[in-house]
Amino acid sequence: MSVVPPLTRTAPPVPEARGDVSYAVRRRLLGGGAEQLPSASQIARCSPYGEDLQLALHLCYEQHYQGFDGVPETLEWDAGLLGVRALLEHRFESALRHDCRDRPDVDEALAALLVEPAEDTGVAQYLVSRGELWQLREHAVLRSVSQLREADPQLWAVPRLRGRAKAAMVAIAYDEYGCGRAERMHAALYADLMTALGLDPAYGRFVDLAGAETLAASNLMSLFGLHRRLRGALVGHVAVLEITSSPAASRLAAALRRSGAGPAAERYYDEHVEADAVHEQVVRREVVSGLLEDEPDLAPEVTFGIAATCLLDGRFGNRLVDAWSRGGSALRTPSHGDVDQVLHQN
Repeated sequence: MSVVPPLTRTAPPVPEARGDVSYAVRRRLLGGGAEQLPSASQIARCSPYGEDLQLALHLCYEQHYQGFDGVPETLEWDAGLLGVRALLEHRFESALRHDCRDRPDVDEALAALLVEPAEDTGVAQYLVSRGELWQLREHAVLRSVSQLREADPQLWAVPRLRGRAKAAMVAIAYDEYGCGRAERMHAALYADLMTALGLDPAYGRFVDLAGAETLAASNLMSLFGLHRRLRGALVGHVAVLEITSSPAASRLAAALRRSGAGPAAERYYDEHVEADAVHEQVVRREVVSGLLEDEPDLAPEVTFGIAATCLLDGRFGNRLVDAWSRGGSALRTPSHGDVDQVLHQN
């Protein structure tokens, strides 16, 4: 039987701070005055991909989703927090544009996504070839930061698109949300996967264990989704997810079968093997092509979205594979307790 879909659960607690900037944002959410928010100079000193900035962005973005326990809903549109968010986003986006400045055209970028890497690299390849159950659990924990939202950030694109691109984006979303069946929503299937692995499936439960690389990949979706000017980049982001998902999902399903995790754990990835093989065609032929037929000047933004997504996914994957190859955990250790203890607090 499916667990209660994550969207019906109590909002998560506010994650612990990771530096002066996230501390100040957290303090504001918990009742501090606007005068205590971080300054522009403080934010400018933050590493754009670092723990402090990425957690601060996560704290700001979550106000537009499920929010946090004990945080007033009115803070979603708090002028001070929105001003801080804009500064954080500028720092993050500027770094991404600098690091993704050399890009091919759209056709080349999409073609590259269809090519499987020649060498045995990446998280899915690692897990299917030699991954252990504890590593599959860590992967599930880290991916839960974004997967329990599933396509929510992508839906911001729908009112900003027109014609073929809009219709195709809605068609993809219909599948992501279970074709109208709550228990078949992909976020609900992911919660079932977590339960089968002995993990708490509560929304936002493991943010404190997720490092900056995980938060950055998740924050990218909200950055693109919440800005109309970045609709082309969001389409590029969706293209990466849908085109690369099916092969990776096949490997992860095989890894879960090999570990003996059970059918409930395998179902999420089995579903994506089939669904995303179809979505890959739809996103290339209808979403991307439809957008560029309607707004050809957005082509550079589509390639930016593709490049930025690949960059951050690569950073995420390297974090996991590097840690596991050394025999260590890829999870961040929170200051308030032992990682193993947190994982088993169901």
